[in-house]
Amino acid sequence: MIRLVTDSSADLPSDLVDRHRIQVVPLTVRFGREEFVDGVDLSPHEFWNRLETSATLPETAAPSAGAFKEAYARLAGEGADGVVVVTLSSDISGTYQAAVIGAEQSDVPVKVMDSRTTTVQLALQVLAGVDASEAGGTLDDVVRTVEQARDHTKIVAALDTLEFLKRGGRIGGAAAFVGGLLDLKPLITFEDGVVAAAGRVRTRSKALTALIDRVADVAETIESLAVVHGSAPDVETVVERLQRTLPNVTPLVAELGAVVGTHAGPGTIGVAYRAR
Repeated sequence: MIRLVTDSSADLPSDLVDRHRIQVVPLTVRFGREEFVDGVDLSPHEFWNRLETSATLPETAAPSAGAFKEAYARLAGEGADGVVVVTLSSDISGTYQAAVIGAEQSDVPVKVMDSRTTTVQLALQVLAGVDASEAGGTLDDVVRTVEQARDHTKIVAALDTLEFLKRGGRIGGAAAFVGGLLDLKPLITFEDGVVAAAGRVRTRSKALTALIDRVADVAETIESLAVVHGSAPDVETVVERLQRTLPNVTPLVAELGAVVGTHAGPGTIGVAYRAR
């Protein structure tokens, strides 16, 4: 069987990780001198609580090549015929390169893929690969399925502020918002592996409506859907509205962890979907 590996930026809920035996290689999070293993020493809930009281913005670091090598060895020991790794965008992290280096020392065939994105848009690609694997697909079958999913997944997120993206140096193509526009509610997406502007509105209610409208515009083509949030109190409202828009699709709901939450900030709500 082909096994799937990803990194902790995918924000995959633990029940899905366990059910599908997905191997998650965690990034590291640093609050000043304190260092945590993302998702192991620091849960999303703990991260958001700590962020509220921290005087400095946390920093994240990619896993080592050795961490990926160990993950591949573990899967080989469990009888994997091959491994497909899907990482966050190589344009914003060294995680992809670490996975590639680790693969060079693997005793089992490994294919490392750059998702060109992160969080639940990455998760939808991983889950597409899981479906292909569990259907009996070969390494090439799973790779092809992930490639197709990568080409057909989109994400748009509503931020409460651009301040965290700005402070964390990840503002990328959304830089057009900076300067006199920080009081607006920005919408962002991922294009060509980096953050890009997707629009701006004046109120949070309009921002959340814009997310719903993006989904509604392509509702007939959507095969899978995911909602991710950064300790947002109104996420259930968004999920309910999406379910009315897409009654036949049950959305994956996840909480932003430290890797993306550090840059997106509290209150963020994102919607990702995979289309046919």
